[in-house]
Amino acid sequence: MNFFYVMNGTKLKRYLIVFIAVLFAIGIVYSESDNITVFSQGEPSAVYSVETDRKVIALTFDISWGDKRAEPILKILEDKGVKKATFFLSSPWSQQHPEIVQKIVKGGWEIGSHGHKHVNYSKLNDEEIRTQIQTAHGILQQVTGQNPNLIRMPNGDFDKRVLRIANELNYKVIQWDTDSLDWMNKGVDNIINRVVTKAHSGDIVLMHASDTCTQTHEALPTIIDQLRAKGYEFVSVGELLQQTSVEHKEAERLSSGKVH
Repeated sequence: MNFFYVMNGTKLKRYLIVFIAVLFAIGIVYSESDNITVFSQGEPSAVYSVETDRKVIALTFDISWGDKRAEPILKILEDKGVKKATFFLSSPWSQQHPEIVQKIVKGGWEIGSHGHKHVNYSKLNDEEIRTQIQTAHGILQQVTGQNPNLIRMPNGDFDKRVLRIANELNYKVIQWDTDSLDWMNKGVDNIINRVVTKAHSGDIVLMHASDTCTQTHEALPTIIDQLRAKGYEFVSVGELLQQTSVEHKEAERLSSGKVH
């Protein structure tokens, strides 16, 4: 009889442990729920790359500060005959450097928005998100004479609300599939290898033309040459979006903390 109670007590203890473990797991999921972005089919989503059989790639450059790196990059694109690329400009930078913006415009390269304040928009309320996007749009419109409809959020940070509000304001959120990590300044060869080995058809490549990224202009000529040697053609993001089907990666938003 004592053996019977010992066995049942052991089973009860096991069940109790399992029950506690389940409750603990539920608690973790609940506590982390604010950090998980769930995208339902049909809802606005960010574009990371385009599914296409054509060997096309979009080189993109974010600019938020400084006046020393942008012009050398523009000169390289011009010298290499890269007539199609996309620059995501923050509006304060555009106000401070209208002459560089005009060189981008005259060069025929595509301009997208990089927002206004360089903060994580997912941390803002809906009205603040709307204000940031609209403020940037008004300034870029004034400086460029264009109406941009592509936006890359500061730090690549977004959530469902940001996507929804951007969509309501007729913006498409653009991310990237290949990150050059040029902002880390780990060496010219490192930047080249990352881009050339990871690039693929329909890819969007992330680079920077801000002053903090000191090696991008040194790596860019070789990147262009090696991608061309592989048969790639350079297009703007807008042209890339005109391909047959767009691949929307419905996943957790990218982590913040990068220099853009």
